[in-house]
Amino acid sequence: MRRIAVLDAPSNLGLRPPTATSVPGCAKAPGALRDHGLLRRLHARDAGCLTPPRYDPGDWRPGDGVCHAPEIALYSRRLADRIGEIIDEGEFPVVLGGDCSIVLGSALAMHRLGEAVGGRIGLVFVDGHSDFRHPGNASYVGAAAGEDLALVTGRGQADLAAIEGRRPYYRDIDVVVMGIRAQDEYRLDLQAAGIVTRPVPTLRVEGAARSAQWAREQLVDCAGYWVHLDVDVLDPAVMPAVDAPEPGGIAFPELELLLAGLVESPHCLGVEITVFDPDYDPDGCYAEEITAAIVAGLKSAHAVDARPDLAAARADLLAPGAPGTLAPAAREPALPPAPAPAAAAPDDTPVAVPVDAVPVDAVPVDADAVDAVRVEAVTVAVDAVPVDAAGVTVDVVPGDPAGVTVDAVPVDAGTADDDADDAVALGAGVEVEVVDGEPEPADDPVDAELVEADPAEPPLRPLGAAPLLDSEPLPATMPGMLRPRPAEEFSLPAQRPAFELGHPGKQPS
Repeated sequence: MRRIAVLDAPSNLGLRPPTATSVPGCAKAPGALRDHGLLRRLHARDAGCLTPPRYDPGDWRPGDGVCHAPEIALYSRRLADRIGEIIDEGEFPVVLGGDCSIVLGSALAMHRLGEAVGGRIGLVFVDGHSDFRHPGNASYVGAAAGEDLALVTGRGQADLAAIEGRRPYYRDIDVVVMGIRAQDEYRLDLQAAGIVTRPVPTLRVEGAARSAQWAREQLVDCAGYWVHLDVDVLDPAVMPAVDAPEPGGIAFPELELLLAGLVESPHCLGVEITVFDPDYDPDGCYAEEITAAIVAGLKSAHAVDARPDLAAARADLLAPGAPGTLAPAAREPALPPAPAPAAAAPDDTPVAVPVDAVPVDAVPVDADAVDAVRVEAVTVAVDAVPVDAAGVTVDVVPGDPAGVTVDAVPVDAGTADDDADDAVALGAGVEVEVVDGEPEPADDPVDAELVEADPAEPPLRPLGAAPLLDSEPLPATMPGMLRPRPAEEFSLPAQRPAFELGHPGKQPS
């Protein structure tokens, strides 16, 4: 079983300012998704936030190469380190962007991992745009988020396309592109490169679940694959809060099914979500929809066994003196060793247990197996501790809410508090004492967390059952997927200035 670890990568370095005096708002996306309970609903570990360098285009002009290139390269190395650490723990990384330039960091991490396992890692690129602009097919480059697929396949300037001398991060034959529009301007370049694609019309005809299976089959020769998800793969009728909305996308139920089909394999090594812009979502409704779709789509990631071979290979790669050992500059400094744990408490000293919020009769303890049990989220009444267990002594001290101490001290059977109404299933040979004051931390505790379900928590909706938003109907959408409304009631945010010369009205993702 894999645990999900969520890492924020709120970089907006790959986009052009939407106006002369502002910065792209996609850096706010991780916070917006967290605010809608993404980590809690995913039951994920919080892997923290990797703060990007300051957004400052300065005096960059067209023809100067990729804007923010040194900052993006530095951030990519740091992001690759963090993703590698998550994989080393046997966890499933979910990276919250940020713009599409964060794919450089995950690509670097996957290339390092491929080197460690002696195989190739593939990329499933789910995006509304191909992002395949490079010096070979465009008059100039500038926004890394509009050139990210070209960069990770080795095209473009070396300071981004060949970090640590690794070029390409993904081979063309190990890349699958899904969700681009049928009229994508670089579709013929992708075909010439041998990169397989499944545009939206084909994805719709085949179905999202079968398309996910098709993508996995394309990468059968790889040791694993990474999933890049740009939310502009969704149609702007249901998701306008992106920097470059493009008509003709998919709907939320299709996205959920596609994600589920991609992450249910142990070969899926992680997912990144990019380009959601909360600046275009003032009431948070789109953040809630994206959160619900991610939770539904990633539910199966928990049920997949971890890949111990990946962690072991990484450990070998990072071992001092090993062939291919990463350069010290590519990794964070090692942390100092943790101090030795304090000596265990004597047998006759009660060990404190923190309490708060779960009925006391739901605290099982096996006295024959443990010396102390830490129970979090438990409520204990200080004037009456219910007991129904042979060989249990309960001493109640009136007062304010208190700590509970547990140790394995055999007592005579049949002693119990007569004021009991319910039962504490503690087992024979356990002494329980309720005392005033703050509980002391336990030595070598055995985790036994019991968390009462939050009655306000929305139930997990079934896969593919996303709510239907009032919107324009999508091209070739199945009946009932979206409810139409008058066109005059729907409008996109106005400020999306062009970034590419010769392509008015389109700002690259």
